[in-house]
Amino acid sequence: MSVFAHLQVDSVLSYLVALLMPALDAIFPLLPSETTVIALGVATAGSADPRIALLVACAAAGAFLGDNLCYLLGRRFGPAMERRFFATPKGKATRAWAERSLGRFGTPLIVVCRFIPGGRTAVTLICGLTGYPRRRFITATAAAGIIWALYAFFIGRLGGQAFESNPWAGLAIAFGAAIAISGIIELARRLWRRTRKPVLPDPSQADDSSRNQDREEKACA
Repeated sequence: MSVFAHLQVDSVLSYLVALLMPALDAIFPLLPSETTVIALGVATAGSADPRIALLVACAAAGAFLGDNLCYLLGRRFGPAMERRFFATPKGKATRAWAERSLGRFGTPLIVVCRFIPGGRTAVTLICGLTGYPRRRFITATAAAGIIWALYAFFIGRLGGQAFESNPWAGLAIAFGAAIAISGIIELARRLWRRTRKPVLPDPSQADDSSRNQDREEKACA
């Protein structure tokens, strides 16, 4: 029996995976939470059952719980979380990016980071480590969870409707689209960051300016 047969609105398993996978992948990023929600969209593509809304709500709630779990871990166990996630050079660079971006963008970053590879865990932990205002964090993660769940589920649903007779092909197409969208967001972020880098002065111009200043000071003396 196909795995999609177990991911229907009348299966308790569907609601469990919709809730638990997005919650746990905040701490274990290798868990395929987005793939799971996309698969739920593919599996239920031919259904108009109103319980589909409950599936989406479970996915959004799981994402919200995972984000807030990260915040609490960063707040309560800061040193341990730093050693676990930010001890390596790459981890330190990720932390620096998260702190800098959080200071610049605030709440919108918490929403957008769900679509940046590796961004969700880094930003939510940093929010806890730095004591980001809890109410603002809760509001941002609630919005992020809803947006992400709707996005992942309906990408899967579109793939499932396009390939009704071959759900695996629908899943592959939907998953590929999700990767492409994440890649575009990441590329845009990198390009934007490059354009924001300050232009360093030409060393030769700096030397000429220094020499001219010395001549002026000598002339005045």
